[in-house]
Amino acid sequence: MSERDVMALDRPAQNWIDGEWSGGGTVRDSLSPSTGKVLGSYVDVSEEDAQRAIDAARAAFDATNWSKDRSLRSRALLELADRLEERSSVIAQMLSREGGKLLHPQTQWEVRLSVEWLRYAAASALLQTGGRALETNPGVYFHSDPEPIGVAGIISPWNSPVILSVRAIGPALAAGCTVVLKLPHQTALTNALFADAVAATKLLPPGVLNTITESGSVAAALLVDSPDVNVVSYTGSTKVGRLIAANGAKTLKRLNLELGGKTPLIVFEDADLNIVVPQIVMALVLMNGQYCCTGSRVLVQRGIADALREALVEAYQNVRVGDSEDPATQLGPVIDKASVNQLDKIVEEAKSYGKILVRGGPVTEGPLANGAFYKPSLIEVEALDTFIVQNELFGPVQTFELFGDEADAVRRANATEFGLATSVFTRDIARARRVGKAVQAGHIWINCWGVLSEHFEQSGYKQSGIGALCGPRAIEEFQELKVYASVDAPPPAA
Repeated sequence: MSERDVMALDRPAQNWIDGEWSGGGTVRDSLSPSTGKVLGSYVDVSEEDAQRAIDAARAAFDATNWSKDRSLRSRALLELADRLEERSSVIAQMLSREGGKLLHPQTQWEVRLSVEWLRYAAASALLQTGGRALETNPGVYFHSDPEPIGVAGIISPWNSPVILSVRAIGPALAAGCTVVLKLPHQTALTNALFADAVAATKLLPPGVLNTITESGSVAAALLVDSPDVNVVSYTGSTKVGRLIAANGAKTLKRLNLELGGKTPLIVFEDADLNIVVPQIVMALVLMNGQYCCTGSRVLVQRGIADALREALVEAYQNVRVGDSEDPATQLGPVIDKASVNQLDKIVEEAKSYGKILVRGGPVTEGPLANGAFYKPSLIEVEALDTFIVQNELFGPVQTFELFGDEADAVRRANATEFGLATSVFTRDIARARRVGKAVQAGHIWINCWGVLSEHFEQSGYKQSGIGALCGPRAIEEFQELKVYASVDAPPPAA
């Protein structure tokens, strides 16, 4: 860490509201999931300061030139990208310590990609072309013009707080909205370092981008309920997403929701196991299984099931569990001990309806015992109506399910309420495309998993979300469309 960043963490991490640091709230500790030790302290935002952030965003939207000056917005986003890039190493390190994700390369990748996504948003601020013009009848002219919707409340999760914040902040600011960003308490010190990049961005007028950290839900509820907040973008569980949708209906608030997932990895008999096995393992252990697109279900065609089962059992029994900053670690800790206990309870209960191929479980001995470590588990199941198949677990627990033909694979893949992503592994590209069309999911990965780009939208089917972020359509989530009509006056009488 730089000397400046170390000094910033000598006092409780504060909230950034209306262009200044604010200490209004309760001071709490931030803990390391790798060691259980205190990393530092932070200010848990008060209800009064959360309301002040909303008021500041409203005033900045109504009274400044931000919503009208797309050149300013583009330049400010580029400056924010630069300030974030300058702090990339210290933010990545803190995110690894607080969130438990591997420093090499996961948190480094997250911050680096966040910089690129901000630069993409800066370009979109200049290139947005949502309107059109047409003479619908002789002398009758229409044109449409997209306008920023107003104040955006963005609620981000702890598993990827930097990039999943940027994914919504970028298009919101590019559209001309002002923002209140509500960040999770599990990564409070990381949040403060991100806010420091915001504070250093001189082209952002006070109140345009406010960041607050909260351990509860009072501030989040304010964002959803407030008539001064015009759109809410939330990333998190389907359960909470439904609550936000219900409460947001009171003000007919625009919603953008990316919710839970239960990603099936479909493996056909002709698939190359040299490609498949590393992809499946990565799909489970990346981000320690705490990712909305975690490959939590392996659907394998019967003819190749024995070979794949054997390979996965060996791989999971040999996964190296360790501290998130150790370059040799393959699987770090989950977010806390409560998550460890919940995962272990689910796997233990699965014995009643499934076959445990790899038991995994909590690390209870040695130097890792104080952390929230959970070794990967693999359970073979047949019934689709079981808890472990139907629910997002958010940890390194995977099911192993057999299917017969293509139709059976699609049936199993579509058997949950989720529809975020699916992988299809086969040498037959025509089959991969057929299956991709039949599966109800927003992302279809062919012979790969987890490949994303800021140039293409991220969205979900069914109970996995509403709306899209990234790609050219993202900016529309933060815009209204106004239509103008005019009629030529008749020519003067001769």
